[in-house]
Amino acid sequence: MRKRFGTALNCIDGRTQIPVTEWLKAHYQLDYIDLITEPGMDRVLSHGPACEVAGLRENTIVSLTAHASQVIAVVGHFDCAANPVSKCQHFKDIATSTQVVRSWGFAHVIGLWVDEYGRIEVVCT
Repeated sequence: MRKRFGTALNCIDGRTQIPVTEWLKAHYQLDYIDLITEPGMDRVLSHGPACEVAGLRENTIVSLTAHASQVIAVVGHFDCAANPVSKCQHFKDIATSTQVVRSWGFAHVIGLWVDEYGRIEVVCT
């Protein structure tokens, strides 16, 4: 039986990894989550630079090609050292980031927020 994968484009902040992985597994019946991390992922995807965005796209293609991921999550979180903006701005950055990832031709992309308690909020689907 083939295992089901998802992909998370997430910040490097370790506080977000387990909540996002557990949430994706539970909500999409996945076995594994490929983690592609970058400091301030929502900032990088929404504001560039283009060379970093291109690198993230290539990494995402590896995940999708190797594991046929069922969903791609773009994640922002509270108290981000690399994107120290308001929650409202994070939500805007997450929404823009999901549009960027969708523009790469990937079908199911969602935007997630991780709060200070490790709770997940869906920003956009």
